Amino acid sequence: MRPFLLFLFCLGLISCTGMPEGVAPVKNFDETRYLGKWYEIARLDHSFERGLSKVTAEYALMSDGGIEVINRGFSAAENKWKEAKGKAYFVGARNEGHLKVSFFGPFYGSYIVFDLDQENYQYAFISGYNTSYLWLLSRTPTVSEEVKEQFVKKSKELGFNTDSLIFAEGN
Repeated sequence: MRPFLLFLFCLGLISCTGMPEGVAPVKNFDETRYLGKWYEIARLDHSFERGLSKVTAEYALMSDGGIEVINRGFSAAENKWKEAKGKAYFVGARNEGHLKVSFFGPFYGSYIVFDLDQENYQYAFISGYNTSYLWLLSRTPTVSEEVKEQFVKKSKELGFNTDSLIFAEGN
């Protein structure tokens, strides 16, 4: 029984592609409209972006059907730009905003687009596999107060700790 439990534990570490309770990916997701550059407007703190500002994410289609991900941010403490390259693949249907993304070899985590300006693709609300990961992305370095309020309200209703959100000071 122990080897089986160890196997399940290792499998869980390799791929965390679940969703927080109540979070559902958007339907009618159009990956081609989502490609390009996005600015981080808000996030919950986590180790791989800690201390970074002016964070952006760029998405491009790869030849294998996946999506190349390039995250970039400025570290004031080190006075330099940092960049991470990754890859993302759809977990289910390509028209559903649920992908798995990896920056570290075989380790994947959920990338769930749970709200989106589906008319113009100008902002997106993103979750990870649990409520510790949350982002507000925009096509522009700033968004209206209305979008920020909508993001905070919806995220709080879904169980995210919105009191701990870090808002960008401009990109």
